[in-house]
Amino acid sequence: MALNDILGTAVSGLAAAQAGLRAVSNNIANVGVAGYARERVNLTTGVVSGQVSGVVVGEPTRVADRFLEATVYNRAGDYGRTEVTANYLDRLQALLGQPGASSGLSARLDAVSASAVAMTGSLGSTQTVAQFTNDVQDAISSMQQMDNDVSQLRSDVESEVGYSVDKINTLLKRIYDLNGTVAQATGLGRSAGGAADQRMSAIEELSGLMQVTVRDQADGRVTIETANGQMLLDKRLRQLSYPSAGGASQPTYPAIEIRFAQPDAATGDKIDSAAIGGKLGGLLDLRDRALPAFSEQLGTLFTGLSQALNSVSNAGSTVPPPAALIGRNSGMAGSDRLGFAGAATFAVTKADGTLVASTKIDFDALGPNATIDDMVTAINTGLGGAGTASFADGKLSIVANGAGNGVAIGQDATKPSARAGQGVSQFFGLNDLVRSDSSSLVPSGFAAGDPHGFATGETTQIVLRDSSGRALTSYTLTPATGGTFGDLVNDLNGSPLSNFGTFSLDDSGRLRFAPAASVAGATLSIPADSTNRLGTGRSFAQMMNLTGASSGLGSAQVRPDILADSSKLGLARLQDVAAGAKALGSGDTRGATAFVNKLGSAIDLGKDGKSTVDAFASNLMGRIGLDANQAKGQLADATARRDDAITRRDSFAGVNIDEELSQMVVLQNSYSAAARVISTANDMYDTLLGMLR
Repeated sequence: MALNDILGTAVSGLAAAQAGLRAVSNNIANVGVAGYARERVNLTTGVVSGQVSGVVVGEPTRVADRFLEATVYNRAGDYGRTEVTANYLDRLQALLGQPGASSGLSARLDAVSASAVAMTGSLGSTQTVAQFTNDVQDAISSMQQMDNDVSQLRSDVESEVGYSVDKINTLLKRIYDLNGTVAQATGLGRSAGGAADQRMSAIEELSGLMQVTVRDQADGRVTIETANGQMLLDKRLRQLSYPSAGGASQPTYPAIEIRFAQPDAATGDKIDSAAIGGKLGGLLDLRDRALPAFSEQLGTLFTGLSQALNSVSNAGSTVPPPAALIGRNSGMAGSDRLGFAGAATFAVTKADGTLVASTKIDFDALGPNATIDDMVTAINTGLGGAGTASFADGKLSIVANGAGNGVAIGQDATKPSARAGQGVSQFFGLNDLVRSDSSSLVPSGFAAGDPHGFATGETTQIVLRDSSGRALTSYTLTPATGGTFGDLVNDLNGSPLSNFGTFSLDDSGRLRFAPAASVAGATLSIPADSTNRLGTGRSFAQMMNLTGASSGLGSAQVRPDILADSSKLGLARLQDVAAGAKALGSGDTRGATAFVNKLGSAIDLGKDGKSTVDAFASNLMGRIGLDANQAKGQLADATARRDDAITRRDSFAGVNIDEELSQMVVLQNSYSAAARVISTANDMYDTLLGMLR
C-alpha cells in the first residue's frame, strides 16, 4: 500500500472519530431532554478501484423506532380523553354533594320526605306545613341550581373545544413546516435529526388532543389522519374551522369542518362526534352526550317530584276553601276530547266547610266523544248557580258564587277520575303545589286521532344523536293545519329519523322513540321549536314530553300564595255528604299522610319506567358517582399505559450516559490510533526524503 493511501485511510479514520465524538457530545448535552432521540453517525467502508480505502462518514441519523413512537401517539390520545372526562365528571359529582352531607340535592329530597312525616305527627300545624313547603321549594331550587351549574359546565367544555381547535391548528401548521425542513434536509443528504425531534414532540402533543394515525413517507415527511381516516396533513396543510359559541351553552352545536389552508376551501370532511378521540373527543362527548343526559335525567326527577306532590295537593282542600280554583295552562282547547274515565265531585261550601252544592261528574257516562266544554257545562248544570266553571286560553277555572263560599274538588273513592293517569284537578292544575310557566307538568293524554292543533308554517327541529353524541340525522317537523297527532307520528316514521328507530304514542299521550338495535342508546334533542298549540303557547315538545328538557324545571316554583301562607296547602278531603252537612273538616289532615304515601310510591316516568322519587334520585346520583369513579380508574390506567409507552420509546431512542461515555472512550482510542498512523506515515515520508538527499 502506498504511503498516500495510508495517509488517506488514516485521515478518514480521524474524520470518522471526530464525527462520532461530535454525535456523542450532542447526545450527552441532550441527556434528559424530552423527545430527543440520540444520534448515530453512519459509517461505510470506502472502496476505490475495488480496493478498500478507509471509511466514508455519512450524516448522523436519529436512533428511533417508529412503531414505539406510534404507540406513544395512541396512548397519548387515550390519556387526553380520559383526563378531561375524569376532571369534568369529578366536578359534576362535587355539585351533587357528599353522601350524608347536610346540603346538596340528596339532603334536600330527604328533607321533603322528613317534613312530610312531621306533618302527620303534629296534626298539620302551621309550623310543620310551612317547613314542608319551604323544603319543597329548597329541593326545586337545588335542582334548578344544579341544572344551571351543569349548563355552566357545558359552557366551560365548549370554551375548551374552541381552545383545543386553535391549538390543533397551531400544531398542524408547525408539523407542516417541520415536514418541509425534514424533506429538504433528507433530499440534500443532510442530518434532519433536530427537526425530526421537534416534529415528533409536536405530533405527540397533537395526538393528546385528538387520536391520529401517522405514516412515514419516503422523502422524510409524515402524513397525519384522524382516527376516522380523515386526512389532516399530507403535502397540503388542512386546518379545523369551528364557529365557537364563545363558551355559551346551547341546545346544539355546529360540526367542526376540515378545510384546506391554502387556498381556503372545504374538504367535505367534518368532526362531529367523540370518535375523534383525544382531549377533543372527550370534550365533545361531555358536551353532546354526558352533560345533556344528566340535565334530562334531572328534568325527569323534577317531573316525578312535581307529579307526586301535585297529585296529593289537587286531591285536597283548605278549610275554608278558596273562593276560586284557577288552573294552569294545559295547552288544551274547549273542543278537545275530554278523555277522562272515572268520576269526581265538584262542590261549593261555606267557609266552615258546610256543603252548599255539589255535583258528581261521571266521565264514563259523558261518553267517549265528550269535550272539555261538555264537562264545563255539566259542572255548571250540577252546581246550579252556586259555582261557575269556565275554560279559556287552556285554563279551567271554577268560581264560587256567594259571599264567603269556596270551591273544593274530590276524587271518587271507588273509581277516581283519570286521564293519562292524572285526576281531573291535577290534569288542569286547579290546586297545584308546584307550578311551572313552561310546562303542564302532566302527560297530555292525547290519542292518535286527536287534532294536534298546530298551524302550517310552525316547525320543530329534531336531532338524533348516537351513544357517543354524534349527530346521526336531523329532521324538521312541519305540521299541517287540521292534522292529527297520528299524522305527526306517521310523518316522523317516514322521515330520515325512522332509519334509526320508530315513533309511537304511549297510553299517556307521550311521544316515544324506540331506537334500533344498531344505535342502542341513541337520544333525541329539540334545539328549536316554533309550534304553538291553538294559541295557548304550549309547543309540540312541551305537549309530547319527548325530552326531559321540556320538564319545566327552569321556571318551576312552589305556588307563591302557598309559600307565603302555608294554611293554603290543602290537607283536608272533601266528604260525600248531603247539602247542609259538613263536607270539610278543619281538623282533617289526611293530606299529610297522603304526601308521605305518595312520595314513597312509584311514579310513571315514561321512557324511564316507574320509580319512586327517592329511588330515581339515588340511582341518578349513584350513576354519576360510579361514572366519575370509573373515569378516575380509566385515567390511572391510561396514564400508566402512556408512561410505559414513553419509557419504552425513550429506552430505545434516549441517551444513556454510560453508553455514551463508553462510546467516547472507543472513539478517543480510534482517534489516537488514526493519529499514530498519520504520525508513522509522516516519519516514513521523512525517512524516504532523507534517503534521497
